Amino acid sequence: MRTPETSTPDRLRTDAGPNPEAQPRDFPVQRGCPFTAPAEYDALRTHDPVARVTLPTKKEAWVVTRYDDVRELLSDPRVSADIRRPDFPALGEGEQEAGARFRPFIRTDAPEHTKYRRMLLPVFTVRRVRAMRPAVQARVDEILDGMLAGGGPVDFVSVYANAVSTSVICELLGIPRENLEFFRDVTRVSGSRSSTAEQVSEALGGLFGLLAELVGKRREEARDDLISKLVTEHLVPGHVTMDQLLSTLGITINAGRETTTSMIALSTLLLLDRPELMEELRRDPSLMPAAVEELLRVLSVADSIPLRVAAEDIDLSGGRTIPADDGVIALLAGANHDPEQFDDPERVDFHRTDNHHVAFGYGVHQCIGQHLARLELEVALETLIRRVPTLRLAGDRDDVVVKHDSATFGLEELRVIW
Repeated sequence: MRTPETSTPDRLRTDAGPNPEAQPRDFPVQRGCPFTAPAEYDALRTHDPVARVTLPTKKEAWVVTRYDDVRELLSDPRVSADIRRPDFPALGEGEQEAGARFRPFIRTDAPEHTKYRRMLLPVFTVRRVRAMRPAVQARVDEILDGMLAGGGPVDFVSVYANAVSTSVICELLGIPRENLEFFRDVTRVSGSRSSTAEQVSEALGGLFGLLAELVGKRREEARDDLISKLVTEHLVPGHVTMDQLLSTLGITINAGRETTTSMIALSTLLLLDRPELMEELRRDPSLMPAAVEELLRVLSVADSIPLRVAAEDIDLSGGRTIPADDGVIALLAGANHDPEQFDDPERVDFHRTDNHHVAFGYGVHQCIGQHLARLELEVALETLIRRVPTLRLAGDRDDVVVKHDSATFGLEELRVIW
């Protein structure tokens, strides 16, 4: 397993440990193995579960690694997600500046956050998503037909994982899917911790330009898609401005496609590494919903997405206090690998019961598209396992390229053949 030569490890510095006089040590947030949380999370959870750290941006913040603390923190109304706060714990230099300019609704607080969330909620209900299954299945089959017809080896991330996640979200919004890699490129830049504010703004500007053109067309002729719904019900009556609508659409695309792309690719790699698990799902497809929940827990691709600021002093039940105005990061992989909550957390167990993971976050900012993500994962993985029983890596296992400098953990490339 290797990282791209162009990326540099993101590191946090922490004085975790039982000795308060100990010198700060490097704390890597990258994973040596893609299927486990960083080993340092275990040390933090045991010795300093609410640890003071220095971020790659040189700002200081707190990281929280215990399951109970993560849920307590993310459900506390005194914790702010507003990216404009001075000590917002952005992990990249360009993230906060660009975020403060474009204001994605996931980086806002109530009542602003509530307003945008309510705009989108009707589209992502369990009932509406369940009704999408035939269309998602048809699209997955179409993508897989193309992959098989083209022959291997191929980059699985590009031709399958990204194609599935991007085309589904584009179809939901009503965006033509001529260039799926365009959306991946936008996310590569806007989600990279090494991107400058100018680079992020340029990438998002290209996306917003495309979306603005579509919004204009839907104002003239509405269709049965999400853009038309938001234009008709919110833009035209004046409930939102054009900039606010574009920002909402942009984060829906970026967040919706990137996390699912990563989950499809990483889940497939895990199953190729563990053929007994692949065979278990092939013998009993009814296990797929439970398998998806376990894969979400184990992989925790959105590990460091929950970035917050304490709006006032917060006393956690574990006995630590996060002072007002300090940044804090709830590490989802730390929580999802907490042995106090999950028995033998490193074991991948498709029969695990009471799997109340926090892979989609927790509290009022819990991922609004989680039902759609589950559906895409179930269909994408079940179809792949059923139709391509000979799928295998096309090269050495160590050649698989992991990305560590993105807001979402995942794979840059996964070469496969069948």
